[in-house]
Amino acid sequence: MAKQIEGVYEKVYECAKKEFLQKGFKDASLRVIAQEAGTSTGSIYTRFHNKQGLFHAIVYPVVIELKSWFLNAQESFHQKDVDYQKQNMFEHTGIETEEFVAYIYKHYDVFKLLLQCSEGTEFSDFLDQLVEIEIEYTVKYMEATGDDVLRKENISAEFLHIVTSSYFSGIFEIVRHDMKKEHGMLYAKQLREFYYAGFSKIYKW
Repeated sequence: MAKQIEGVYEKVYECAKKEFLQKGFKDASLRVIAQEAGTSTGSIYTRFHNKQGLFHAIVYPVVIELKSWFLNAQESFHQKDVDYQKQNMFEHTGIETEEFVAYIYKHYDVFKLLLQCSEGTEFSDFLDQLVEIEIEYTVKYMEATGDDVLRKENISAEFLHIVTSSYFSGIFEIVRHDMKKEHGMLYAKQLREFYYAGFSKIYKW
């Protein structure tokens, strides 16, 4: 059995990121990645099976860690008593947004891949998955606090989905516009305050 050269797969990851970012998933070439990494396409196929497998290896750890953190943050808040939820919603969303954006900057290249280069992969609906989690726990908040504006027909389910989707798309503009971290953190704070003011009007907080 051939011995693996130390550091070769770190180099493959680095070169694959560059190739995917430049050309997108569909047009990226394993041959080019292999050449840049100083290895063979056969070696990449042996380790990752195909181009999809290589893309998966790069982005999946970040996706699963973010989704796990996001779900835990939502569930932890949901388990608090009703008075706590009502009194601390704004503060909670502020902390959550700050941590969310900090994580984006920690893995900036991966989020560029997810948002701009993932067409044709299993991750093309990544943003939709986050939106669905947020909607699920927004509805739980409504039910727990008695402020169920959906049942009262203050808003529709379609409206909730559109607004939530536009909020997350807005957050990820920090990646699409290549914002520096300091600017991106401020932008995300202002965006959260803007959306919170709208929901405060709907909920009559």
